[in-house]
Amino acid sequence: MMILAVFRSRAQSLDYAERLQTYGVPSETLPTPKEAKIGCGLCVRFDSRFFVRAEAVLKRGGYASFKGFYKIEFAGGRMTVSTYRK
Repeated sequence: MMILAVFRSRAQSLDYAERLQTYGVPSETLPTPKEAKIGCGLCVRFDSRFFVRAEAVLKRGGYASFKGFYKIEFAGGRMTVSTYRK
């Protein structure tokens, strides 16, 4: 399963993605999907296997524009985005 870390700040999204890479979490920065209903912005996508490490990086970073973690699922050819709770 893929997780999105959604931010309202482009700079903070890019910084978070860079820090994830530093801590060995493969990630990708991309536009936030409209299904997240957060508005425009960037998010960082990573595999759920790395969630604990990604959450720790987030807490250390003090990202004021962070909006939440979301999971991406596909069913019947449609993508759904919902809040991720571990």
